[in-house]
Amino acid sequence: MVDADACPVKDEVYKVALRYQVPVMVVANSYMRVLEHELVEQVVVAAGPDVADDYIAERADELSVVITADILLAHRAIKVGASVIAPNGKPFTENSIGSAIAVRAIMADLRAGGDVVGGPPPFTKKDRSRFLSTLDETLVRMRG
Repeated sequence: MVDADACPVKDEVYKVALRYQVPVMVVANSYMRVLEHELVEQVVVAAGPDVADDYIAERADELSVVITADILLAHRAIKVGASVIAPNGKPFTENSIGSAIAVRAIMADLRAGGDVVGGPPPFTKKDRSRFLSTLDETLVRMRG
């Protein structure tokens, strides 16, 4: 399942999913260009905060791979046993999600106080490569 709004690795998800013949659900708040293929399903949810996240979280399970940069969605998916990968290729795990949530809260406090501006670092070719590798490894492990 892909949290598709602002996801920079949709094409990579399609490539790996087709190689392994696994279905892909692309979830977003608006229509977007997706690969036309029987394994790719586009789901457009209502606009609003967390609507796409709720849709994904309610359907994720231990057989799911969730692609998201949203730490709180990652946490919800991990709790139901899903594998979760950020678009930069770093997996979210039960061991790493607690610190990710803590850093998110600290950064939100700093931004609210005007101490920090800006967002995450720019997405790089190395991030894309790491994502492909992590997704491939995850699907191989799940097929195990």
